[in-house]
Amino acid sequence: MEKQLISKSYYHTFIEGINNVEPIKILGELYKQEQQNEMPELSYIRFAQGEVYFLNQDFETAIFKWENVSNELKPWAQKNIADAHVEMNLLAIAEDYYNAVETDSEVLETEVLLQLFSLYIQLDDHPKAVDAIKQAVELNPDYSDVTDMARVFFEDQQDWDNAVELAVNEAKRTESLSWFVTLEEYVEDGHTAHIHPSYFSEVILPLYHIDQNRFESLATALWNSYQQNDLYFTWLEEINNLLVVQEPERSNTWSKLSNQFRVTYFELMNGKYLIHEFSYLIPTYLTNWMKLATASDAIIASSAVLSWNEIYPANLEASTINMAEGLLNQSDRYQEGIKDGVELYESVMKWADAEGLIVDKRNQWIISELQDLHQYHLMITGTETSGKGVFINTVLEEELSEEAANATVLYKDADNAKIHAITDEEERMIAEHNDFKETIKKEQTFISCRMPVSFLNENKLSLIDAPDLTNQDKFRSKANHYLNLADGLLFVINTDSNLTSNELDQAVKIKDQIPDLPIHFILCKSESNLDSQVAMERTEAMINRIHAYFPNAKAFTFSANEGRKNQMDQFSAFIQTIKNGHNIEEGRTASILYYIKKSIEFLLDRREEEEYSLMNKVEWNEEVVTKLKGAQHQLHDIEENSDQVINKSYNKIIEKWRQDLTMKLQELIRNSAELVDEDSDLGKVHMELNDKINKRINDYMEETVLPDLHVELQDWIEQSDSELNDSQTYLREMSDSFNHLYDEEKISFECDSEVLNDWHRDIERMTRKNIALTQVTFISHFAISQSLWKSAGKLVDTLLKNKEILHDKFKHYIKGKDYSKSIKIVVDEFMQPFEIFGKSLERDINMFFSEPYKVLTVTLSEAYEEIEESKDLLSDMRKNPELYRNPITLFEIKLRQHEWMNCNTGTVRLSQF
Repeated sequence: MEKQLISKSYYHTFIEGINNVEPIKILGELYKQEQQNEMPELSYIRFAQGEVYFLNQDFETAIFKWENVSNELKPWAQKNIADAHVEMNLLAIAEDYYNAVETDSEVLETEVLLQLFSLYIQLDDHPKAVDAIKQAVELNPDYSDVTDMARVFFEDQQDWDNAVELAVNEAKRTESLSWFVTLEEYVEDGHTAHIHPSYFSEVILPLYHIDQNRFESLATALWNSYQQNDLYFTWLEEINNLLVVQEPERSNTWSKLSNQFRVTYFELMNGKYLIHEFSYLIPTYLTNWMKLATASDAIIASSAVLSWNEIYPANLEASTINMAEGLLNQSDRYQEGIKDGVELYESVMKWADAEGLIVDKRNQWIISELQDLHQYHLMITGTETSGKGVFINTVLEEELSEEAANATVLYKDADNAKIHAITDEEERMIAEHNDFKETIKKEQTFISCRMPVSFLNENKLSLIDAPDLTNQDKFRSKANHYLNLADGLLFVINTDSNLTSNELDQAVKIKDQIPDLPIHFILCKSESNLDSQVAMERTEAMINRIHAYFPNAKAFTFSANEGRKNQMDQFSAFIQTIKNGHNIEEGRTASILYYIKKSIEFLLDRREEEEYSLMNKVEWNEEVVTKLKGAQHQLHDIEENSDQVINKSYNKIIEKWRQDLTMKLQELIRNSAELVDEDSDLGKVHMELNDKINKRINDYMEETVLPDLHVELQDWIEQSDSELNDSQTYLREMSDSFNHLYDEEKISFECDSEVLNDWHRDIERMTRKNIALTQVTFISHFAISQSLWKSAGKLVDTLLKNKEILHDKFKHYIKGKDYSKSIKIVVDEFMQPFEIFGKSLERDINMFFSEPYKVLTVTLSEAYEEIEESKDLLSDMRKNPELYRNPITLFEIKLRQHEWMNCNTGTVRLSQF
């Protein structure tokens, strides 16, 4: 019946079995018949009539019929009325009718929601459409096509949150793989990356038990989606917690997840993250990885566990360690050791370069040599009297090897000769033979000597000439760093020495250092009769003693007296026996890892050195600041002393001359009375006297004062020059002291010598003749009249008659008059430029010392800046030590991981160091 009500075919229940009659006519007749009943029930017929009118698009009549339905079909009638309004495009009215439907029928309620969903789409009301379809899904998800309708709608609207929610809910509810596939598609398209990973836990876990392949695929998709956002570690924690309680079946190959674990592990280890950011994940992460690891990844996962356990031993459970050891033992030999080792070394070098750190140049050369698998590296060593140098020179056909060499030399065949000397800090080319001879005397230097050597070329051989053995400790310090470069070691023994126990002990100690390094022996003979019975017996006894300690060792007999070609042919055959059955690649992998370890140790040492260097730099600069401040005080004292000495002596000269001039001019003016005689006209004599006095004063200044003053001032300049030169000498000694402290020509306390030149020029100008002093009135007519007549009284007539008495009285007046005021005017004018010059002396002396002041100020500022810069760097290093230590620790973990993988090959050379 619900299907009929949904499709509006309920009317068929009334016309069943009646053919060829219009349904509306049949229903009409039934309606009339029902009306004849005492209590007619017309609602059913009216409902059916409404359906027929609706189907014939008579919507108003259909609505009229349905409005009069009052039985249990009324909710369906209301829904149909809404449908009719939709058909008439009266959508708002239709919405009201739909919302007014009240029913207990899930089917009807679902139909109403679907109709509302359709209506809201027509109204372009997205939120209400979403609400309607979500209600329908929640109410009746198994209703025909309702979830598919919702999915299509969400996808068309790109409403991915709701689409994801629908897929998750339906996947959990139905456990249908199609919904898991849909969800995976959403994940792959990036529509879930912002959703918290825990949201997917309840849908992933059931899938693990439904279909493990699909589980792996969905988990991998989610993994990739979170990889580059802030929820990445949250996802890793979520998937780890989910997997840790599972026991994945080994029969299933988890290739996708194994790969994902491997890729992510190396991403975590590439230095992008600090260890403390992800270390809490590592125990469960590595445990899960081992559970899921493919055969090829098992060795990587298990070695990762063992390497982390070495660095952080408290973090991993014993069961995990046992599982790792078991997997490692069961794994096949790792084939990518050299490649991975070189990549690790390059990553270390890249990081060091970015940090501005100096790396050990020797290791770079050595690792480059170790990658050449076509060359067999044969190290040769022996005691000082072994004859090693003679043997090597015979092979090279060059006099290059010396018994007293301290450097390690790698001889390699090449078309053109090139020699490089490499230390931990630098590399340089060697072009001269004498330079080569000097360089090989330096300890810890590595020399790469490439040149045409036919024997080396034919045998694909590189010879490593190690320093002679004087005692084991010296050998360890000189050659230990290069032992891992060798694929094999030739220990040279002089047969004339009868193989002393000390020599054999040294060979044994080398074996103890590197147990898997093949050690063979060269027996050097110097006797002319090599075939003598005694010589043969001695050689046989020596070989027996060697085999007692080195059962697998081979021995080659060499004599400097025998023909080279024959011996080299035999030695070539000897080399082939050494090389046969020797797996170079395995040993080279271990050697590369050894030099990576040494490079990391070198960087750690440099870090410590850098910190100490910064501390020393701060302390050193603080001492320099103290010395510079002391120098500033000294300079101030020197300047002040020079200023006092020079100014005092100058002022003394000027004051003396002022006093002398005042006295001399007084006398000169009074002596001018002699210029008055009986013929002098007393009415005009004052003018003549003033002119003559001014001229006498001017002449006196030019002829007497200026020359004498010039001499005195020149003496003063010489004294000042000496004083300033003494200061300059002292300052130069001070600058030399500072430059010795700086170990460079950094400071120069050169004073301004132009100051003295300026003084010379100014003195010459001021003491030059042809001065023109202002005319001064020493004797005025008014003053004369007053002096002559003020007490004459009755003697006036007598004086007028007797001119001699008058002239005498005038002379007496001139001699007795006080000229101090007028003299002061003259002296002030004359001394003015000298006094102005004197006032400028302090400024000039300051200018003389100005450059040292500037140098001290600048140098002091630089010292303060270096102190602050060094302190800031130290503070950063101490505040965030993990920023430096973190990459180093990661490199160490990777290194140990490679060592464990390499140990699986049976090669354990590295672990001995």
